[in-house]
Amino acid sequence: MAALMILGAGSAAFAADGSADDSGSSTSTDSNYTPRTPTSPSLAGSTALSECVGDVPRISFSVVLTDPDDIATGHEVTLVFSDGTHTLPLDLGPLVNNKLSGTVLWPGATTDAQGNGLTWPGWELVNGQQTQTGGNFGWTRGNITATIKVNPELSVPLSYPPATSACAAPGVASAASILPVTGLNVPVVPIAIGGGIVLLAGAGRCWRGGLRRS
Repeated sequence: MAALMILGAGSAAFAADGSADDSGSSTSTDSNYTPRTPTSPSLAGSTALSECVGDVPRISFSVVLTDPDDIATGHEVTLVFSDGTHTLPLDLGPLVNNKLSGTVLWPGATTDAQGNGLTWPGWELVNGQQTQTGGNFGWTRGNITATIKVNPELSVPLSYPPATSACAAPGVASAASILPVTGLNVPVVPIAIGGGIVLLAGAGRCWRGGLRRS
């Protein structure tokens, strides 16, 4: 009696190339298919710049997230300061349409309602007087690094506005902003005497010296 071979419903079906799957259907592979790698998001072109506005240190920033495949996991922008010992995250706000720009006060700086400076980093109010203490985020005036973080992140060059500006210390303004200057670099002050006018060039110099000693 001839032997009979019966393929049941659960038997595997073989493809022409000898491969098989459990579903009973053959498989094929497209050798020309290449998986697409998503483009990583980038903050290229984003900036953070220090500036002195009205004797107050500020940071103007422009953040642009390039994310063609929409794979960034965060959209809150943070500017992180560090000097290797201290770290300070400064929240800038959320991206809107992958963009954010604006201006914020430098850490440690505050103003009144009119925008006049009240406090400066590295200075504190002691017994009613502004005193240089190194506190109040004074370390941010030194050698620091700054990083814009969303996801991804970008290191940006940033430093406190130059010490030659009025941002150098509270209540310190350049003499040029107080006194008029002639071609001789000496302020000329007219004083009326007996109906005449006398120009006292030295008066301005004495006043300037008084400012330096105060």
